[in-house]
Amino acid sequence: MSDPPPDRVLATRQAIIDVIRSAVLGSYGVTGFATTGVRSAILARLGLAEAGIRLSRLPRLEVDLDLEVAAGLPVAEVGRQVESAVRYAVRRAVGRDLDRLTIHVRALRVDGGRSPARGARPAARPTARPEDDAGRPAGGLESR
Repeated sequence: MSDPPPDRVLATRQAIIDVIRSAVLGSYGVTGFATTGVRSAILARLGLAEAGIRLSRLPRLEVDLDLEVAAGLPVAEVGRQVESAVRYAVRRAVGRDLDRLTIHVRALRVDGGRSPARGARPAARPTARPEDDAGRPAGGLESR
């Protein structure tokens, strides 16, 4: 195999995916990659595809990401952080800008790795302490 010209960087598909994975998982609020269906889950389990990362190199450098984000964080801000981190990491590693980067947030994760129930609303927080019949806060000690 001949040597590449001095002004070109050759990077394998797996090397670019590793750079992208590292940048994404290092971003605040990202809990992992999401699979988009049974087929992609099986291919990822067999090691034939990367869960949550799709890369196209020719003729344009394009990336699609499927992510899981921590519940309670601003999803748009997490997306902006991921975009910035991935674009910078790829530019630095490959010497080429991404032509397209698409980020899909497929799931929200709460503590313990569970997804919140579909359609579930956060528990209501009390806005004031309950009062007794005399208008004093209930459950507290009153000093006289």
